[in-house]
Amino acid sequence: MDISVTGYGAVSPFGHGVRPLWDALIAGQSGVRQLDRQGALWEQVPIRVGAPAALDADGALSRVRANRLDRSQQLALVAAAEAWSDAGSPDVDSDRLAVVVGTGIGGIETLLDAHDVLGASGARRVSPRTVPMLMANAAAAQISIEYGARAGAYTTVSACASGAEAIAVAARLIVTGEADVVIAGGTEAAVTPVTMASFAQSQALAKAGGNDPETLSRPFDVDRRGFVLGEGAGLVVLERAEHTAARRQRSHGTLAGWGITSDAHHITAPLEGGGEQERAMTAAIRMAGLTGTDVDHVNAHATGTLVGDIGEAAAVSRAVGRHALVTAPKGAIGHMFGAAGAVEAILTLRALETGTVPPTRNLEQLDPAVDLDVVAGAARRAPLRAALNNSFGFGGQNASLVFTTA
Repeated sequence: MDISVTGYGAVSPFGHGVRPLWDALIAGQSGVRQLDRQGALWEQVPIRVGAPAALDADGALSRVRANRLDRSQQLALVAAAEAWSDAGSPDVDSDRLAVVVGTGIGGIETLLDAHDVLGASGARRVSPRTVPMLMANAAAAQISIEYGARAGAYTTVSACASGAEAIAVAARLIVTGEADVVIAGGTEAAVTPVTMASFAQSQALAKAGGNDPETLSRPFDVDRRGFVLGEGAGLVVLERAEHTAARRQRSHGTLAGWGITSDAHHITAPLEGGGEQERAMTAAIRMAGLTGTDVDHVNAHATGTLVGDIGEAAAVSRAVGRHALVTAPKGAIGHMFGAAGAVEAILTLRALETGTVPPTRNLEQLDPAVDLDVVAGAARRAPLRAALNNSFGFGGQNASLVFTTA
């Protein structure tokens, strides 16, 4: 069954909207910066570089509503509004409209703030809205309320694969006939002292040292040293192709295949050699009715870690080959965790639409172990018909999506 992507929306370090994000990536700009967060806890965080979303919630939502939402929910609602409008605000029976939103961590900012209030001022000062704001399913629930989606409001929580997995789950709802239209994607707002400190302690974050923060995230580069924590949201509108045709709505592309596997190996370390990542890619390509040689472009998960980038590169070489043009957006936008797969799915669609692959920022010397054609320096134009988007997460979660031109 053909599944059309009729709308997309995003919030990123470059602001609200898919267009500002895309234009910035094509221009080789960076959304990574030194964090200016204040407070005793932030002073204890050894690495204070990130890629926070550039969004004034009070400007995008009413102040009253923004105050009743965790930041991750704010980002999701703003991105969903863009996606829904971009899709032409489909006229669909509420019983045939579903929502699937992934997140890796959920409302952690709300949780930490409430914990501080409890310790400083006591239980009576803790907001009764704390639990609805911190629960992981709140973004999906809020979007379902906003658009009257009664065919289900699902939440995928699979670490950095959450956003991509949400899109795959949404497609399954359409294939099984449970929905005609699904709003799907991911959101994350976890740039907090606790998460930053934890990742720093695990040696996962790129160390700032005396370097320019914008150069820290270096996917596939021989000098890569870890990831930069980002935040944002990406939402798409998926439809049965027949539904799209009936309302004469244009499509950004087709979700042609998906594959989900698990390493069943280690809670944080990927399986050496990327065998299960390869299987997810191969499954997605096969579902699309394609072979590896048909894939023209790969949007890589590539976070900039020493081990992760090499394993994925080897898996891509086996599943797709060395001919595809590869890019790794996290060099410019950081790692958005639960939102990464959805935001990068949108970037994959934009590449197909425009015939342009954005450059991998900060890739100055390709690691010799990476035997791929990774675009660096400047964007590259080429005929693109099919593209693969990879997202891999802690717990050994692997999700791959294949998109084709409309």
